[in-house]
Amino acid sequence: MHYYDERLTDLVFSYMRDRLAMDPVPLDHPGVKDKLDAALAGLITAEGHDPAKVLEVYADQLAPAVISADSPRFLSFIPAAPTKAALLFDMVVSCASLQGISWLEASGAIAAENQVLRLIADKAGMPASAGGCFVSGGSAANLSALVVARDTARRTRPGLGVPRVAVSDQAHSSIINTLNIIGAEALVVPTTGHRLTGEALRAALEADGGRDVIAVVATCGTTNAGIVDDLAGVAEVARERDLWFHVDGAYGGAGLFAPSVRDLYAGIEHADSFVVDPHKWLFAPFDCAALLYREPRLARAVHTQDASYLDVLHTEEDEWNPTDYAYHLTRRARGLPLWFSLAVHGVDAYAEAIEKGIELARRAAALVRGSEHLELVVEPTLSVVLFRRKGWQADDYHRWSQRLLAGQIGFVTPTGWEGETVARFAFLHPGTTVEIVEEILATM
Repeated sequence: MHYYDERLTDLVFSYMRDRLAMDPVPLDHPGVKDKLDAALAGLITAEGHDPAKVLEVYADQLAPAVISADSPRFLSFIPAAPTKAALLFDMVVSCASLQGISWLEASGAIAAENQVLRLIADKAGMPASAGGCFVSGGSAANLSALVVARDTARRTRPGLGVPRVAVSDQAHSSIINTLNIIGAEALVVPTTGHRLTGEALRAALEADGGRDVIAVVATCGTTNAGIVDDLAGVAEVARERDLWFHVDGAYGGAGLFAPSVRDLYAGIEHADSFVVDPHKWLFAPFDCAALLYREPRLARAVHTQDASYLDVLHTEEDEWNPTDYAYHLTRRARGLPLWFSLAVHGVDAYAEAIEKGIELARRAAALVRGSEHLELVVEPTLSVVLFRRKGWQADDYHRWSQRLLAGQIGFVTPTGWEGETVARFAFLHPGTTVEIVEEILATM
C-alpha cells in the first residue's frame, strides 16, 4: 500500500486530467440511494480489488451522482469555482502529505499561508499586527472567533453573567449555532431593508439595557441576498460600548478585492475578527476559510492547547502555530492552493473574476426588470439576485427548479424572502454567461 504503483498513478492522473479538462463542467444529478448502494456493494473486502475497477465505479456511478458546484450552471446556495492552478496544487498538498499544525513541523507551508492572510488583512485595512489561520469553513471560523470574544470578555469584565452577542435577524445560521455551543445568548437586532445599521444596533442596546452584551456580529454579504451591513456604523457603536466587533464575510468578504464595491466595506478595518471563505469567491478548492484577528495574542491565549507533548511547539517568540488561533489541532495546509493560484495569476486576475460576478448580477437584474412576468425582489448589492415570477406559489418554484436540473439547464433552488418563496441566482463562476441566464429565465 505504501509503495509507488505506476499503473495506479497513471489511472488516477488520467482521470484527473480528464476532469480538469472538462469545459464546461457538467451539472450531473442527485443520486438514488438504492442504485448507489448496489454500485458499492462488495467493494470493501478483505482482499481488495483492481484499482481500475474501483475507479470505474467512482467515475461511472458515484461522480455523476454529485452535483458539480464548479459548473457555471450551478447558481444555488453559494457555488464554487476553483482555479485550475488551485486544484492542481491541492493535489500537491495531498501527495506530499502536507500538514500545517506548527511552525516547527511546517514552517514553509505556514509562511506561504501567512502571506495570503496578510494580503486579505491588507485588503480589509487591518493593522500590521493582524493574523490568524485557515480553517475548514465559515462555521468553524465563526465559532473560533466568538469563543475568543467570550473568553476575552470573561477576563476583562468581572461579574459578567451569561454572555450575550448582538446579531441581526439576517445573520448566518452558523452564528446562532455558535452561540448555542459556547453558552451565549443572542440579542437579535431588527433590521430595515435586511441590513444591520449602527443606528439600529444603538437603539436595540439602549432599549434592552445592553447588560452582558460582549460582542456584535455584522455581515458583509448576507448569504441569502448579498447585502452588506453598515460596517462603519456598527463599528462605531462597538467602540462606544467596548464590544468585540466580528465581521462574517464568508461569502461576501471577497468583494474587498473588487474596486466597484470596495466602498461598501468601509468600517471593516475596525474588526476584531474577520472571516472570509476562499472556497467561495476567492476560487480555492474546498475546504478553505480564512480567519483573521486584529490582536492574535487574544486568540492565542484562548486556543493554545496545553499538553506535555506539545511543549516543544512553543519555544520561540517568533513562531506562528496555526493551531493556536482556532479550535483545531491537526490540520492540512489548506491555504496553499490559494497561495499558489494567487502567485501564478496575480491579484488583478482575482479582482477581474470577482467583478464578473457582480456585473452579471446587474445584467441579470436588468433582464428581470425588462420582463413582463418577472419582478426584482431587491436590487443586487454583490452577486446574488432575488426575483419572483408573478403568480407563482412555492410549488411552482420547486417544480421549475426540478425541471431545470433534470434538463441540465441549471441548478437554481428557490429561497424564502419575508415569508414568500422566490427565485435566487448566486453568481460566482466567471464562466457563467448572460446567455445561460437568459436560457434559464426563458423557462419561467
